[in-house]
Amino acid sequence: MYSRKEFLGLSAVLAGGVGCAGFPELGNQDTTRDHGTQPDLAVVNGRVYTVDDGLPQAEAFAVKNGRFTAVGSSDDIRNMVGTNTEVIDAEGMTITPGFIDTHCHPTGVNELYGVNTNLTTVAEIQAAIRAKVQETPPGYWVNGFMFDDTKVVDGPLHRTHLDVVAPEHPVNVAHRGGHTNWYNSKAFELAGISRDTPDPEDGRFQRDAEGNLSGMVAENARQVFNSVGRRDTLTDEQQRDRAREGMAHISTLLTAAGLTTVHDAGANRSKLVAYQDAYAAGLLRHRAYIMVRGPYEELRNAGVSSGFGDEWVRIGGVKYTADGSASERTMRMSTPFEGRPDDYGILTMSQEEIHEVVEDAHRHNWQIGIHANGDVTIDMVLNAYERVLERWPRPDPRHRIEHCTLVNAALIQRIKNTGTIPTPFWTYVHFHGEKWNNYGAEKL
Repeated sequence: MYSRKEFLGLSAVLAGGVGCAGFPELGNQDTTRDHGTQPDLAVVNGRVYTVDDGLPQAEAFAVKNGRFTAVGSSDDIRNMVGTNTEVIDAEGMTITPGFIDTHCHPTGVNELYGVNTNLTTVAEIQAAIRAKVQETPPGYWVNGFMFDDTKVVDGPLHRTHLDVVAPEHPVNVAHRGGHTNWYNSKAFELAGISRDTPDPEDGRFQRDAEGNLSGMVAENARQVFNSVGRRDTLTDEQQRDRAREGMAHISTLLTAAGLTTVHDAGANRSKLVAYQDAYAAGLLRHRAYIMVRGPYEELRNAGVSSGFGDEWVRIGGVKYTADGSASERTMRMSTPFEGRPDDYGILTMSQEEIHEVVEDAHRHNWQIGIHANGDVTIDMVLNAYERVLERWPRPDPRHRIEHCTLVNAALIQRIKNTGTIPTPFWTYVHFHGEKWNNYGAEKL
């Protein structure tokens, strides 16, 4: 007997993110099967949604070598069963093809080795950090993940809250949105950042009401912390093993949620290796469409372009980030944030920089995905896409705007005209809907 979660995970892997369209509907036919053709899996007594207009719903299906081979009634599929076929009675549960997440950042390493700070009080966050500090040598980083400042009922989280539990360890608490982090005083000390340090153009060191560092650092201002403090002293082999283990772990979590194909929105060299290692070891349960960051030039120079790979691990586009986040209130807009008349958000790329990278990738037959949340940034990205499509036309380049949050009628028309693909976060309303109060009623 399978639990709903176990059944979903198993059938998701076998479904592989495709519908049943194009596979035979069973009826009055010989269903005798030898060992070479009998299915590996038969699922019966379900409510199967096929995504096939010719047979939109069925009771059962058969799978062999990870592919649907037939859909039909439970009796039809039972007639195909052989001695080596696993049979699952779905007990009336709904079954759909696997889901596709078009923008995700899966590694699994944080889930295995970091501190989960998806918590709702400062005391809970302090307790989680304290537990990790107690097993970490002084001077080494303690890293939290999945933090959401708006979910902390007695916040805001402040640098001094982290100092209490980690006076000798640099602490980094990363927001789940990926564009802001909270650091303690030790981290600022090691990085040489004080209350008098000016903000870079593409980032921000937030100050509190007294003008002191609050602990929150936004966008590219965080780069100053990358080369300070001590980190786990792992050999190259140990780091590779950890990355493979993380990928295997997150792949299991993804497929248990019904996600069978995931677009990885920004992989570096080590993550590409992790995908290959997990795949080779038989530990990769989801199909990966990988948008690359750092390795782009090496791949381009080797003649690789979008589409290279197989059905399990495939190179997608090249990924760039041009502004901040909607959930963290840093995206670049044409009007200011509510109650912050001088704050229009943050650009992390100039128009010229966007033109340069788009031209290079487009002319080398790469798909391009650029993170752009605010209307100003979306306009800049469309400027670049329109320019290359006019100068160097390509059939169906499928360039993307990641998130594409704040749009207007004119931007929507330009998106349509260029064939650009917006990839919004469909879960934003659920997780971050209340944050739109920061944007003003006219933007809703």
